[in-house]
Amino acid sequence: MIKARVTVTLKNGVLDPQGKAIEGALGALGFDGVGQVRQGKVFDLQLNSADKAGAEADLKAMCEKLLANTVIENYTISLD
Repeated sequence: MIKARVTVTLKNGVLDPQGKAIEGALGALGFDGVGQVRQGKVFDLQLNSADKAGAEADLKAMCEKLLANTVIENYTISLD
């Protein structure tokens, strides 16, 4: 079994209104000096496979087809 984590974030230059809202809320809560907040998504998956290369290829396909909108998002994959 292979455990994987996929992290999806907005590409640089893409507006992040949710990140801006979080940044404002942190300031309102007294956390001064916080800026450039960007939000993203994390997916933890378990794959019933022993083939890391095949698992990574499958994960890339999952990201391209469903987990990430590759027009505006980047993704990274880490395997355990």
